[in-house]
Amino acid sequence: MPKLFYCDHHVIPLPAGHKFPIDKSRLVRELLARDGIFEFEPSPFVSVDDIKRVHDPGYVDAFLAGTLSPAAYRRIGFPASEGLIKRTLASAGGTLAATKLALEEGWGGNLAGGTHHAFRAEGAGFCVFNDIAIAILWARNAGIKRAAVIDLDVHQGDGTAEIFSSDPSVLTLSLHGKSNFPFRKQQSSIDVALEDRTGDAEYLRALEAVLSQVAEHGPEIIFYQAGVDGLASDVLGKLALTMAGLARRDQVVLEFARTLNAPLVITQGGGYSKPIEVTAQAHANVYLAAARFHAKQSVAV
Repeated sequence: MPKLFYCDHHVIPLPAGHKFPIDKSRLVRELLARDGIFEFEPSPFVSVDDIKRVHDPGYVDAFLAGTLSPAAYRRIGFPASEGLIKRTLASAGGTLAATKLALEEGWGGNLAGGTHHAFRAEGAGFCVFNDIAIAILWARNAGIKRAAVIDLDVHQGDGTAEIFSSDPSVLTLSLHGKSNFPFRKQQSSIDVALEDRTGDAEYLRALEAVLSQVAEHGPEIIFYQAGVDGLASDVLGKLALTMAGLARRDQVVLEFARTLNAPLVITQGGGYSKPIEVTAQAHANVYLAAARFHAKQSVAV
């Protein structure tokens, strides 16, 4: 039975009307629980030492003490709270736990994470610490030499790009909306900037066109930032993907990782459709696709 890690039991108190859909991860877990094919485990807290491999120690200590400046919290997009600290530590811990599982069993999933707007010394865009970067540097200590990030969230993975900008062992691929947040883009290893209202066919062509470059990198592990904010219904997305398009996207990534025999780590990423149930179902579909794909591969072997 595949295992997924979750941290939605750590609640961030948010003001009324806040843009972040705080309930979506819980809804995703509830949807997946109906299928009865997953085991769910609360995410462990990531260690401070693992965080500081990536992030500026002063920034880490100030966040954990709740003493960041008001401007820093505004850039992150969340008010200071004990719940924010716990959920941040568990979100990153879930991706690290999923990474360990992927190295053992071929894939692992975190029902959170994908906090790709977190830079080395500051947070932004609902992201405090960069869980993918934390997991990659942990994996390096465990003997992994080359990693790749396939970031298919509609917003560029600017923090991840910045953290690994001078590290040739990590390839960062970002397919994102050209005119969307962040408005000051960073330089990923591979950037594909999409015009507003890009649909399924064009999106899939763009993705498949660059995967050969990822393959040439020779990654020993792949991190899949599986945001669903490219949906046409997403209020922050600006693209025009359908559920069927997202399903095909996921299948392309799953098949690609399999051809490279690379363990795959799936992080949740963004999703802001209304009603929120649309977002939850789109996220759930990613993990269901991964579980079914790997089950078929196991049977085939």
